[in-house]
Amino acid sequence: MDRMIYLGMSGAKMDMQRQEVLANNLANVSTTGFRAELQAIRAVPVRGDGASTRVYSLETTVGYDDAAGSITVTGQPLDVAMQGKSWLTVSALDGTEAYTRFGALTVAADGTLMTQNGLPVMGDGGPINIPANTQPTIAEDGTITARQSNGKMTQVGKLKLVTPEGKLNRGDDGLFRSPDGDLSADPNARLQDGALEGSNVNPIETMISMIAAGRQFETQMKLLQTAESNEKSASQLLSTNG
Repeated sequence: MDRMIYLGMSGAKMDMQRQEVLANNLANVSTTGFRAELQAIRAVPVRGDGASTRVYSLETTVGYDDAAGSITVTGQPLDVAMQGKSWLTVSALDGTEAYTRFGALTVAADGTLMTQNGLPVMGDGGPINIPANTQPTIAEDGTITARQSNGKMTQVGKLKLVTPEGKLNRGDDGLFRSPDGDLSADPNARLQDGALEGSNVNPIETMISMIAAGRQFETQMKLLQTAESNEKSASQLLSTNG
């Protein structure tokens, strides 16, 4: 009887966690450059006499979906969409190097090139500063050129674009980092200027998965109710016989 309770409890817990992941993905369906979080559940056999046919549900992390999102042309000179598997390098709030596909950029009051959510964008030599009273443009290889009022063009930096060989780790701040430390700039990485990459979350598939997870949770709860009913019946039977 106890095994049934613990099995139902572990299954219900995993379904709740799955719902949380799906709800977070759905909430970010319109977030620029968002990568859908993936979750998998594995079955682990219960050890012990008479329990070989039972399994617990345990979470196993599989990372994120690295499929590209749809590209929207904005015409804004500081909007960039990464191509292929490349990522844009930024400085996280804790000062560490991190990577993102969020390519909506802007220039701060002090001239620092930043993402629109306030993170400094990193170049090959560190943060990039845009001279005052100039119009910056970004080439497909990440080179940034500033046009002065007299029409003179000056190169002011180059975005640090990286292409990781494996999967990155998503942090609690939503940024990604390499398990092997800071990555080197990839000279072959390319971007599309004047465009933004959308989220790769499929809202229809996510809604269907949420419905399925909800039904599975209900099944686990019915299992717990059945275990409770059986426990009461057994107690009444023993009390009567006693």
